[in-house]
Amino acid sequence: MKQSRYSVDRHTDMDRVFNINSGNGSIFTSKTLDRETLLWHNITVIAAEINNPKQSSRVPVFIKVLDVNDNAPEFAMFYETFVCENAKAEQLIQTLSAVDKDDSYSGHQFSFSLAPEAASSSNFTLQDNRDNTAGIFTRKTRYNRHEMSTYFLPVVISDNDYPIQSSTETVTIRVCACDHRGKMLSCNAEALVHPTGLSTGALIAILLCIIILLVTVVLFAALRRQRKKEPLIISKEDIRDNIVSYNDEGGGEEDTQAFDIGTLRNPEAIDDNKLRRDIVPETLFMPRRTATARDNTDVRDFINQRLKENDTDPTAPPYDSLATYAYEGNGSVAESLSSLESVTTDGDQDYDYLSDWGPRFKKLADMYGTMDSDKDS
Repeated sequence: MKQSRYSVDRHTDMDRVFNINSGNGSIFTSKTLDRETLLWHNITVIAAEINNPKQSSRVPVFIKVLDVNDNAPEFAMFYETFVCENAKAEQLIQTLSAVDKDDSYSGHQFSFSLAPEAASSSNFTLQDNRDNTAGIFTRKTRYNRHEMSTYFLPVVISDNDYPIQSSTETVTIRVCACDHRGKMLSCNAEALVHPTGLSTGALIAILLCIIILLVTVVLFAALRRQRKKEPLIISKEDIRDNIVSYNDEGGGEEDTQAFDIGTLRNPEAIDDNKLRRDIVPETLFMPRRTATARDNTDVRDFINQRLKENDTDPTAPPYDSLATYAYEGNGSVAESLSSLESVTTDGDQDYDYLSDWGPRFKKLADMYGTMDSDKDS
């Protein structure tokens, strides 16, 4: 008789739930089975000759998981009921039922009872109907939802299989206001109704709407005010700098806006023969470069002409304005470097005045002084 070796095709048992004895082919489990998770397991067993492994055969094996009572019964649904404040004693408020994941060959038979900590309660009672249902009844008359708004009633459910399994489930009972027919109007778990007829949620929603409306109005007003605000400078042509000084009583009037300064000028002082600045003159007088005279007549005429033009200029400052002028170079050791003051009475080639400008011009004074001494020699 040829000996064979047995093995399990792991492609049919990826979770390695089963193992097999390679000598006698006995199959045993390597992990816990759960009928409620998977009822049937289909695996393949390979039998091959020891001396000739190529001679093999494959046999499918179907394994059914038998049921044992390892699950406790539980409520068929989540029970959350209510009791009216004006309820009477021995009034049915809820009917309970249960289910069991395990199979029972003789049929399920459940029993219901209150947990020991709730059995002595004076609020509710539990009655087992012996048909896998139970009823919850009131034990007293009238309930006050302001004293106790919610009751949690623990119920013990047991089965009749072996071994006996039991579980404790909780029923939530709310105390509510009802009409005379027992129809629920409102419960404490819901929004509490105020004397005005509005709930807390409705009042909060109204308050939020009012706040949002106020914020919107404020933002709209701010944007509108910003649009209406006049700019400080409308155009480049209207830019004027005004310096107004008041020394009289009651000064500080709001007259610092830009105005036409020419209205303060004396119209009789305007020279009709003054050169127009708004048109191109027909003849352009180019300044002539002449030798600097001792009395500087050209410079004096130029200054007098400019002085006359400024006196009759309509855009000049008004009479109550004070213009202060300072000479260029005042305060320095070398004094002014202006070409108007650089002319001396000693002639164009006399540079002895350089020695009066201080030590910073000593080098120039020595250079030009040396040239003059050489010419004299």
